[in-house]
This record gives sequence, C-alpha cells and structure tokens, in this order.
Amino acid sequence: MNKYVSLDKRSKKAQREYHAKQRRTWGELNPVTRSVPSGKTYNRKKEKQRIGKEFRNGFDADLFFRKFLTLLRIRTILRIRSKMRR
Repeated sequence: MNKYVSLDKRSKKAQREYHAKQRRTWGELNPVTRSVPSGKTYNRKKEKQRIGKEFRNGFDADLFFRKFLTLLRIRTILRIRSKMRR
C-alpha cells in the first residue's frame, strides 16, 4: 500500500506529474476573448490599403478635378462675400 505524501514534500518531478494530471485541455475551443473592431475608429492599416487600391485601379482624375473645382468655387464665393462686406 502506498503512503500519501503531501504535495509540498514531493519532488519537483512528482509535483509536475501531479499538476499535469489535474490540467484539462480545451480541445478545439480557443479561450481567447475576441472583440470586433469599431468601424468609427481610425485604422492606419485600412487607410493604407484604401490608398494602395486607388493607385492600383488607376488614379481617378475626374474625382480629383471635381473636388478641386468645388474648392475653387467655395473660395471665390467667400472672396466675393468678403468684398461685398467692405
């Protein structure tokens, strides 16, 4: 008959064996908590991918000129208003 020896009095090897028997496996389940990133936050990687995709597909000159023209129109309107106030 085997005598019971307390855990703290056992050798390191025996302690490791005991603790290894106590552990269980998670199997296919991964216990790491995952969170879905918010779509509102700034993501530098996402921005780089968007810019790279634009240049791969060809630079959209029409869009650029449309934005540029709207900025020019806004500036001219503001200049005219400022002159009228004087």
